[in-house]
Amino acid sequence: MANYTIPLKYRKMENLHIVFWLFKDIVWCLLWKPLGIVMIIPTLAISIVIAYRTKELMSELCHNLAITFWISANSYWMISEFLDFDHLYAFGPVTYKHLAIIPFLLGVACLAFYYFIWQPRHPDELETM
Repeated sequence: MANYTIPLKYRKMENLHIVFWLFKDIVWCLLWKPLGIVMIIPTLAISIVIAYRTKELMSELCHNLAITFWISANSYWMISEFLDFDHLYAFGPVTYKHLAIIPFLLGVACLAFYYFIWQPRHPDELETM
């Protein structure tokens, strides 16, 4: 069985990403609006870089894209609360906060593609998950 190893520079970036992500959510909880909005930039940027660097392994790519969409949805939700438009109606009974479902569903679509389409068609590929 083959082993998959993560290069140290990638692992350091992933660990730093977790720090930024937690910090963003902590400042959201504390309602520190400017800092919360600023923290979106490094959190989302590192997520995109991680997804790009793992593009060679479909398992890693799909999971990292799902994380990127999750952070996008989470960040939009935070902004909608900070800027006080979360409760306003976009259309019908749907509020602007509910629109965060779009990137959340895109993340689910990435994982559904991987588990239900790609993985069954490539059973012998190197897997990391």
